[in-house]
Amino acid sequence: MAERPVYPATWGGNPSPEVNEARFQKLFDEAHAMAIQGYLPDGTVVYWNHASEQMYGYTAEEALGGNLLDLIIPQDLRQVVAAGVRWMFENGRGIPPGRLRLRHRDGHRVAVYSSHTIVTVPGQPPVLFCMDADMTELERAESELRIAATAFESQQGMMITDAQGVILRVNQAFIRLTGYSAEESVGQTPRLIQSGRHSADFYGAMWRGLLATGHWQGELWNRRKDGEVYAVWVTISAVADDTGRVTHYVGTQTDMTQHKAAEAKILHLAFYDPLTQLPNRRLLLDRLEQAAGSSPRNQSAGALLFLDLDNFKTLNDTLGHDIGDLLLQQVAQRLTACIREKDTAARLGGDEFVVMLEDLSPRLEEAANRAEVVGNKILAALNQVYRLNEHEYVGSVSLGITLFPSQGSSVEALMKQADLAMYGAKAAGRNSLRFFDPQMQEAVTLRAALMSGLREGLSKREFRLFYQPQVDSGGRLNGAEALVRWQCPVRGLMLPDEFIPLAEETGLILPLGQWVLETACRQLVAWAAQPHSAHLSLAVNVSVHQFNRADFVDQVLATIKRTGANPRRLKLELTESLLAKSIDEVGAKMAALKAHGLGLVLDDFGTGYSSLAYLKRLPLDQLKIDQSFVHDLLVDPNSVAIAQTIIALGRTMGLGVIAEGVETAGQRELLARLGCHAYQGYLFGRPVSPEAFEQLLVCQ
Repeated sequence: MAERPVYPATWGGNPSPEVNEARFQKLFDEAHAMAIQGYLPDGTVVYWNHASEQMYGYTAEEALGGNLLDLIIPQDLRQVVAAGVRWMFENGRGIPPGRLRLRHRDGHRVAVYSSHTIVTVPGQPPVLFCMDADMTELERAESELRIAATAFESQQGMMITDAQGVILRVNQAFIRLTGYSAEESVGQTPRLIQSGRHSADFYGAMWRGLLATGHWQGELWNRRKDGEVYAVWVTISAVADDTGRVTHYVGTQTDMTQHKAAEAKILHLAFYDPLTQLPNRRLLLDRLEQAAGSSPRNQSAGALLFLDLDNFKTLNDTLGHDIGDLLLQQVAQRLTACIREKDTAARLGGDEFVVMLEDLSPRLEEAANRAEVVGNKILAALNQVYRLNEHEYVGSVSLGITLFPSQGSSVEALMKQADLAMYGAKAAGRNSLRFFDPQMQEAVTLRAALMSGLREGLSKREFRLFYQPQVDSGGRLNGAEALVRWQCPVRGLMLPDEFIPLAEETGLILPLGQWVLETACRQLVAWAAQPHSAHLSLAVNVSVHQFNRADFVDQVLATIKRTGANPRRLKLELTESLLAKSIDEVGAKMAALKAHGLGLVLDDFGTGYSSLAYLKRLPLDQLKIDQSFVHDLLVDPNSVAIAQTIIALGRTMGLGVIAEGVETAGQRELLARLGCHAYQGYLFGRPVSPEAFEQLLVCQ
């Protein structure tokens, strides 16, 4: 039993006056449980809702224009009521709510709980609104609740509280159940034994039911004095006096601990494997059906991993089933340690286990990669030495993987796919994993090869920096953007889109990004030594992973110092995705770089987290119009509007603006008319090697 909470009355949103008026009109008219009337200072009735018609017997047509005192106020209350009405209009507020016995049209008395408020609208006379709740049913309740001593000292824990919920008396069963003595309980409230498992909304609903009917029953979790949480079946009854006023509450508690334990045991036996304590086939299929159904809605793929212990029958036959059971238990423990809490490891029976991985990635290829990572982790864990009593055993596992959702695949089909993939792993020599989808298996294999090649490429210095010209309005070359290429010995020259995403996922972007920065700084030093190139600036793209490192600023400054590059010729291009992080932290790093003369460019502007609130807090030098807008300038008015807005924004905030992806003279001319006078794109030159870029400088 809990104390009665206090509920704030709030309205959400900011509707128009007309909507508000309609809302309140409908609310007042249809408030069946609340009789609402409106009166002028002289008692004239100006509002009479449907509930008032039911409660007092007068229709709205009969009541409107009549007088409060004549309609519903008994003769013996008229003087007091008239004085109360005068006081409320003089003071502009209602008197405290309370119980009244008013008059029905047919003369009988109506018990109500009445509250009052004065509503004043400019230009209109004040109106007294009375809100009356029918208390007839409560008056018909028993005038008192006799508690026999034998009943009170039953096997059920009982407490009696006053109307405010303060405990007045407890029985011996309550003391045994809770661990609190009578002296410790009396004077407290039922919060003394609350467990914290139930929300305020739960208790609010309980009290609303109790106040509405005078009775509530249901299951609660309480806490004993020693801290143990236990389940009880609670019944609460309100006790009212002759006038219907609630004077006490009586609560009984029946201990359900043993019942709950038995119920939990039954459920566990139904859904869990008794040997390994993992979910069984029944629970796995239920969870798989839910996960497969929710994956399309969540737009995130999952994976099913089917495991079979290699040579398990031989172990059982040679060392016995007891040793085989020990192995299965240890396999279950290792499986559980390899997966996330939201994933499921289950035992189907025998030596077959299934792992279900949920919410891996919206992209199937990435989901497959993550499933493979977990699969390899499982293989490594299950290949470790097992200590089975006095025996040491080294086992192996064959593992099949399928992804879900897959087109038209039922839960049974998914299980079959994973099973077939597992047999494919066995056929391939055991102690390995295979994907059900051959194409997916091929994609994962290619990705693994690419990742291995990427690591080797870094160590063998297979990367190159190419430079794409940046020009001013007169077509004069005044800088370049450094763009990385991978001279892969297998695939040839590879563009960033082919390997940068993988580098970011694997963390290889950090050493690669540092190599790009250092190479660009050395190029600046080489340019500075030649009169025809000393004026050039060089823009370098910075990954979010690089920028988010705590020592990023120190690394950049150390690289500049080590190479001797002029920081005022170096520009760092930052993507808008950085702004998803703490703006204060981002701004502090940018300010530290800016203080040493580096230029800061916001790349791909307009495609991410663009916000004036962000821009005004960041020490930027330049905005870069994304090539997707530039590409459509001559055919899409929206792209023109976006480009024009970015240019105007840059001018207003004192920032330079450069457009990337300029491929035609028409695009350049339109950008110039809009006020953008710095360009980059195929119209002025493709990304080229340092040697080819040198030729561009000489020919300029």
